[in-house]
Amino acid sequence: MSLLISDATAQDAATAASAVTDPLLSLLPLVLFGVVFYFLLIRPQAKRQKEHRRMIDALTKGDEVVTMGGLAGRITDLGDNFIQVEIADGIQVKVRRAAIEAVMPKGSLKDL
Repeated sequence: MSLLISDATAQDAATAASAVTDPLLSLLPLVLFGVVFYFLLIRPQAKRQKEHRRMIDALTKGDEVVTMGGLAGRITDLGDNFIQVEIADGIQVKVRRAAIEAVMPKGSLKDL
């Protein structure tokens, strides 16, 4: 019958002390994984979002921008949530502020 049921043995003091520290040591890899996850994924993403928010708040009339959809143009009007972008002579489109991907250097759009 000893094949199916293990024998119960009493623990000595050293075994009892190691049993207390084992749960703490077993949580250590999980904590380390969380720290690595934070520094490699969460923190850089938050930094990118903060930089994008700063760029959107600094938009001014006359800036040359590129939208996430690939449209390039010059800002002609600013609103709280939307901006108007002139993509060609006399052609203006209204896009959300959050859809602006990048601000290009002045003079990048010479055809407008």
